[in-house]
Amino acid sequence: MNRAFQKLRINRLRTIPLAAVLQHWGARRDRYDPHKWHSSQGTLSVHGPKFINWTQGVGGGGAIDLALHLNQQGLGQALRWLEAHFPQPSLVPARTPEFPAPLRLPVPCAGHLPQVRQYLIGVRRLPAALIEQLIHAGSLYADAHANAIFLLRDPQQRPVGAELRGTTPRPWHGLAPGSRKDQGYFSWPDTPQSVCILCESAIDALSCWFLHPHAWCLSTAGARSNPPWLDPLLQTGVAVYCGYDADPVGDTLAQVMRSLYPTVQRLRPPCKDWNDALRSWPE
Repeated sequence: MNRAFQKLRINRLRTIPLAAVLQHWGARRDRYDPHKWHSSQGTLSVHGPKFINWTQGVGGGGAIDLALHLNQQGLGQALRWLEAHFPQPSLVPARTPEFPAPLRLPVPCAGHLPQVRQYLIGVRRLPAALIEQLIHAGSLYADAHANAIFLLRDPQQRPVGAELRGTTPRPWHGLAPGSRKDQGYFSWPDTPQSVCILCESAIDALSCWFLHPHAWCLSTAGARSNPPWLDPLLQTGVAVYCGYDADPVGDTLAQVMRSLYPTVQRLRPPCKDWNDALRSWPE
């Protein structure tokens, strides 16, 4: 099976509606809660592409992850089961907007930089010198809501989006409207190195770099198995490691990524994610 076909196969199967997967598996929808399902693996709740098994205390995202959880077998078995029950591509329409929304980056607000610094240095324990480098380079700034704004850039260093991270006690994160994370990423350092580690967020990428200072750490702005820029990156000869979170979603998407790109290796964080690992580092 060639690589292009395998990519299409994975992308199609991953987006099958979770309710349809559960129905084919034989799960029973709760009569009072439409988001809840009762299965042989326990009671699950489904919200969009995400699910959580309350009985086992685990969760995940996407149809492949759910099939892995239900079958309790390997990736190949899960893919074959999905293909057997959902053979029609029309079940999973893939639509790309003809005219993508324009990028709208948040307006910088220097008055909130102290709060952003305090959050990233005091709470997230990122090195102060590193934060100042990012601010000076224009890769990090504060907006009017005191969010930390991490710029996504394409290989030509043009802004193509931004990760937004709230700095208040209430956790929040998102993307700037019109962000095209398929075209670029946040990375540190800003020039490629011979070893690249993929992380799920900008904060994780910076934390990972602190622990692996000779690596080039990229954020995929959310765990994804096949960002479009990954194949061209691999063609340059860079050694790529998937450093997604040490949880069921991170492990599954890393496994899918490795099935698409066998040269990619798994580098599991020693804690749940790289920032947890950094914050557990001795003072």
